Amino acid sequence: MSPESKVLKGYVKTENMIFLLVAALALGFIGGVVFSAYRLGGTPVPETAAPGAQTSVNPQQKEMFAALLQRTEANPKDVDAWTQLGHLYFDTDQPAKAIEAYETSLTLAPDRPDVWTDLGVMYRRKGEPQQAIEKFDRALSLQPDHQIALFNKGIVMMHDLKDPKGALDAWQKLLAINPNAQTPAGEPLKNIIEQLQKGGAS
Repeated sequence: MSPESKVLKGYVKTENMIFLLVAALALGFIGGVVFSAYRLGGTPVPETAAPGAQTSVNPQQKEMFAALLQRTEANPKDVDAWTQLGHLYFDTDQPAKAIEAYETSLTLAPDRPDVWTDLGVMYRRKGEPQQAIEKFDRALSLQPDHQIALFNKGIVMMHDLKDPKGALDAWQKLLAINPNAQTPAGEPLKNIIEQLQKGGAS
């Protein structure tokens, strides 16, 4: 995220998307919201935690950590275990450890745009927006129509790098893919693009 993007409990594998694609794609346009690529549900789950914020680990998550760490120790080439471990670090707001797990997973199996997107979210949460952009771009090199990567890239461009033109470029590409993209409040993404253009971002 997974939108980054996270109230969903439990576990969902990386091939799933944060969005349930129905009549229109609901996209969040809240200052600094970034979405994860691997969460599935009718409501996008935003990643809004400040860098360095701590999240407690519940007993179920502790058990999951133990099981996944045991799997990675038993088989360091277990791609799924490394990916799931990254997701769990994501959920418990441990971006540095999530990055390490995701990067290990991607070293073993690099052609997965969802995981690159999640890695970008973690770099953004860690306070490294340029690295986040690089990871979103890697996802887009694998899947140019990856809507979450495009949206996240725009958010980081706008709110972290103060580059409205870069944000506009990403969101225009998203709009070309999905003309009905909307915010959770129902505002069309095209309206936000028009506001940016009026402000001189073109």
